[in-house]
Amino acid sequence: MNINLLIQEKQISKYRLAKETNIPYTTISDICNGKTTLENCNAKTVYELAVYFDFSMEDLLYKNNEMRYDFETFKSNIRHELKAKGYKAFIKDNLLADKVSEYFQKKWYPEALYLLAMIDYLSRIHHVPLYTKYNAYRTAKLNETIYPADVISESVVTNDNSVYKESFAASIPEFARFNIVENEVLNIA
Repeated sequence: MNINLLIQEKQISKYRLAKETNIPYTTISDICNGKTTLENCNAKTVYELAVYFDFSMEDLLYKNNEMRYDFETFKSNIRHELKAKGYKAFIKDNLLADKVSEYFQKKWYPEALYLLAMIDYLSRIHHVPLYTKYNAYRTAKLNETIYPADVISESVVTNDNSVYKESFAASIPEFARFNIVENEVLNIA
């Protein structure tokens, strides 16, 4: 399990988790920051976390072991995956793995909608029919618009909020419909 997600869901701090489980704060911090994994922790630590979060030790260790990265890192990883595989393999692999549904089930809505937007965008520009299983997801929309880090930085540096409006207007339609601003996904260094 991803301890960061469990902490978020329980709406507690790492410090509180450390206090309530009698696990050293540094251990909790190392797990959350990826410096160590649950698999490398001693049995007492895993047991205390499992009891605290109401999981079996096995579930805590092995289920949903995927780490959630910040959104900018996630976007970069997706774009690099696309570059490495090419659009056909990218679409095929993501549809077969059903990553969009997986992210929705985890309530990782920005990631789910970004990946769906990417698949839909690639489908449109390469004349591939849309995958109809995701039609229900296509009606979703994030409550707040997500802007790329460079747009946010430009707005702060120039003290000009019109940058947001301009970048949204120039956004790729498949992304904009979900309130995600994305202007370029194919050119990656």
